[in-house]
Amino acid sequence: MAGKRQVPDAQGRFGVFGGRYVPETLIAALDQLADEYARARNDESFQQELAALQTSFAGRPTPLYHARRLGDQLASGGGGPAVYLKREDLAHTGAHKINNTIGQALLTTRMGKKRVIAETGAGQHGVATATAAAHFGLACEVYMGAEDVRRQNLNVFRMELLGAKVHVVDTGSRTLKDATNEALRDWMESSQNTHYILGSVVGPHPFPMIVRDLQSVIGRECRAQCLELIGRPPDLIIACVGGGSNAAGIFYPFLADEQVRLVGVEAGGRSRKAGDHAASLCYGSPGVFHGALSYVLQDAHGQTMPVHSCSAGLDYPGVGPEHAYWKEQGRVQYTTASDDEALDALRLLSRLEGITPALEPAHAIAEARKQAPLMAADEALVINLSGRGDKDVQEVARLLGVQA
Repeated sequence: MAGKRQVPDAQGRFGVFGGRYVPETLIAALDQLADEYARARNDESFQQELAALQTSFAGRPTPLYHARRLGDQLASGGGGPAVYLKREDLAHTGAHKINNTIGQALLTTRMGKKRVIAETGAGQHGVATATAAAHFGLACEVYMGAEDVRRQNLNVFRMELLGAKVHVVDTGSRTLKDATNEALRDWMESSQNTHYILGSVVGPHPFPMIVRDLQSVIGRECRAQCLELIGRPPDLIIACVGGGSNAAGIFYPFLADEQVRLVGVEAGGRSRKAGDHAASLCYGSPGVFHGALSYVLQDAHGQTMPVHSCSAGLDYPGVGPEHAYWKEQGRVQYTTASDDEALDALRLLSRLEGITPALEPAHAIAEARKQAPLMAADEALVINLSGRGDKDVQEVARLLGVQA
């Protein structure tokens, strides 16, 4: 039922979505991970260690910031809602990704494995994985598409500085999809001593559940902060959606609050034309991709389509299966923001609040510009600011034709 929290069944299904569509060689590793996570969920010592790391290492809780100047601008003088930013950009490494990598690195040590691998698009998950690996003394290798290496070269250096080996993937579209393909190939050959720290709520069971649970700290904090600041849950929460981890993390603890509207914003790119966007939920169809059944941008023969976004972190032709479930249940509304809208939103927040967002959450800010004028003055809108914009400054300058 819409509004109810949905724990996947024993097969890892959210309704019809999810499951496992992987080679036989990965079944044992996935079973081991599912079993270990089931024990860790109920292990007080694991939860205490994770909570301590979230506080002392990752810098949680992140603030819920009242963006008054942004709110005034979005209301256009019409008395719109109070606008709040959940400041995941202030978490260690500059994004929400650290929430997941710390937890999965802890699981890695529990399983007795000494090496981790990861895929990355914008580079933030790669940096967060390398950071967690350095903290726990794990060997780390990260796969990243050549186009994303160009766009996010600073993060490549950060990963290497942290001790990770970065593999540049020069096949296919040379972006996140191709990096994920290569990481999966590595894991098929190395799963006995290697854990794949998957970066979003995608892939085969139990990854969507694990990443959702680890990122749900965002929503739990946000809920408590809203109760303290405004005395109730917010009226609307907006988050960007690529694979969907930051959105799942903030949405999940609010699912049962049916009065809270939840809006996920995909990459609208240049246009609705195939190859010009990365909006799987808005323009895709159900299909199997990277080990799970979800919404995929695919052609009539089931082959994944080229995608585009100015944001490397949203440049992906699939989405997490729980998001597909929420879409079909009608609990979450999904929409798009274009490249131009995201760039304008990035500049707007920078100038009004002194906060430069990453291009990914800039898509959520763009949607807030559309939603806020429709809301009343006594309402509250929360934007999940999932990452900071340092990594994107050079690419934004290039897109705007500015010498940086």
